[in-house]
Amino acid sequence: MADDLRLTGLGCATPYPSVDNPCSGYLVSSGGTHVWVDAGSGTLGPLQRHARLDELDAIWISHLHADHSADLLTAYYGALYSDVRLTAPILLFGPPGVADRLAGFLTNTSTRSPVESAFAVTELYDGHHADVGSLRLFSRSVAHGIPAFALRVEASGRSLVCSADTAPCAGLTQLADGCDALLCEAESAQLPTEGDRVHHTPEEAGATASAAGAGRLIVTHVGRFLTPQQAVARAAACFDGPIDYASPGSTFEIAQAAGSPERSTS
Repeated sequence: MADDLRLTGLGCATPYPSVDNPCSGYLVSSGGTHVWVDAGSGTLGPLQRHARLDELDAIWISHLHADHSADLLTAYYGALYSDVRLTAPILLFGPPGVADRLAGFLTNTSTRSPVESAFAVTELYDGHHADVGSLRLFSRSVAHGIPAFALRVEASGRSLVCSADTAPCAGLTQLADGCDALLCEAESAQLPTEGDRVHHTPEEAGATASAAGAGRLIVTHVGRFLTPQQAVARAAACFDGPIDYASPGSTFEIAQAAGSPERSTS
């Protein structure tokens, strides 16, 4: 059904791409509206199976770690200096400082690179809301040790929440309240940064989905010391609803019809 909410996995490896799996990136679509959610290393390639840069309505970046944002650099060159012809800069929602961070990487002379020619930047904040085509986007601050945001997308009476990287926190649970599907990271273990907890374990992903009353859990961002099957099994100990893995190329149809979202793999 053309106007249903859809999630397509472009990649979910961490902290660097594997041979057949780019880093974190997803395409969220409804009808003809397309939003690239996180632009981790290597995701620009598979994105083009579904939408060119000039077919995107927006890009949304959860935080500025490279495995969620590095392909913004190559997208900049593609948008301005190749076969792409933009009619206007691409809407870019990202953490505070995202434009200057990009310019810092891209500037090679005394003249600042014109990142605003490629991207119309809006900085996220806790409680940010935007309407993009047929999609409604809601952002909440989450616990990752740096400015980071989770995303709730609503369209056609359905809702999808993307955790980004975060320890369990009230902001994510509140954002995910009653959602039809929760895309949640599931690292194999907590990875401390200066003593702070900054990731979900698979069990915690299940617990967050359960606490939020999510209809379905889709685990992603599985650490390299755990297989996707192990992550799903561990999450199932804390969540009794359907659980799947956001494998590269998978598409989840979060349909208007009653019942669980359907899944297909391209």
